[in-house]
Amino acid sequence: MQAGQMVFTGMDRVIFGQNATAAIVSEAERSGARRVFILASGSLNRNTDAISQVAAALGARYAGVYDDMPSHTPRSAVVACANAARDARADLLVTYGGGSVTDGGKAVTICLEHNVTDEDGMEPLRTVVKGGERHQPEFAAPKVRQVAVPTTLSAGEFNARAGVTDARVGLKQSFMHDGMIPLSVILDAQATVHTPEWLWLSTGIRAVDHAVETLCSIDANEYTDGAAMQALRLLGAGLPAVKADPNNLEARHQCLMGAWMSMVGIVTGTRLGASHAIGHILGGTANVPHGYTSCVMLPFVLEHNLSVNAPRQKLISECMGQAGKPASEVLDAFIGGLGLPRSLTSVGVTTEQLPQLARNCMLDDWTFSNPKKIDSPEQVMGILQRAL
Repeated sequence: MQAGQMVFTGMDRVIFGQNATAAIVSEAERSGARRVFILASGSLNRNTDAISQVAAALGARYAGVYDDMPSHTPRSAVVACANAARDARADLLVTYGGGSVTDGGKAVTICLEHNVTDEDGMEPLRTVVKGGERHQPEFAAPKVRQVAVPTTLSAGEFNARAGVTDARVGLKQSFMHDGMIPLSVILDAQATVHTPEWLWLSTGIRAVDHAVETLCSIDANEYTDGAAMQALRLLGAGLPAVKADPNNLEARHQCLMGAWMSMVGIVTGTRLGASHAIGHILGGTANVPHGYTSCVMLPFVLEHNLSVNAPRQKLISECMGQAGKPASEVLDAFIGGLGLPRSLTSVGVTTEQLPQLARNCMLDDWTFSNPKKIDSPEQVMGILQRAL
């Protein structure tokens, strides 16, 4: 009989199918916030009225906005946002944007709690991997909480973990604490209509990757299986529908719900595998966009793992409506059909970068929980070379 435990987060609620602006105001009122600071996508704040509408609706509660969080959430931007929020005397942080904004918000809350004012101040708070084991420092949970409005599908808003890049060493690093999970998440399809197609679809594949590696995880169980399989069904239908008609709000909602369900395993302690581990390194070291890492790596990692988890991979094909076909081929065709990249070369990675990428993967704990055991850079090199 399988044994294990599920560890749930400190998130209060997920609000879906409701107007994001009205829901933000409601959450500010519910939490008793008086100084609401917004960390927003730069393109949304500068090119649309989405953020100004939130500011107007908050009225006297509005305390300011920061809109310069680059891809991969660099430490420098996290600290700059934290300093601005501190100066504004923020007592609630609203993040409105994609995965880098969401992760940035989680990191900002711990910087506020621990009075971090420069990049070096973040160092004692980060999680370190040594010999395949994760070493997580203990520190106080943030008192300033986060309300997240995601506009992409990477779904990091459901995770008590922030990926932050230290550009000085070219590595994306993890910051983890149960208390840094957002207080609430608002899923509003209308809030996603300004998201560029490539970003929406590629982060959708990131969510597919969450579901696939949950289903194939060495920690897989009946509870997480159900959520992962339904996530694949929702995303498998929703992503092509949005590509066909970007104004299809029902399909966008379907994708948001699928992305949420894709995170059920991760947020309850399920360890993932090499697609995610390599993806973290491709982002921080080679500056590959977050969603593109999964577009490129996931089918190759499935191919690598087939000898140890073929029955699990059959479930993936069934959920994607392609029963009987190899999961790696099903996803290769699905990703390619969305017009997304399928090789490392196509996302700017060169042969010369592969050795460093392989070595850096030994610093990510999910490398060591891959279904087919990986314990050396040479094994990672084999996967990378096939993906080139």
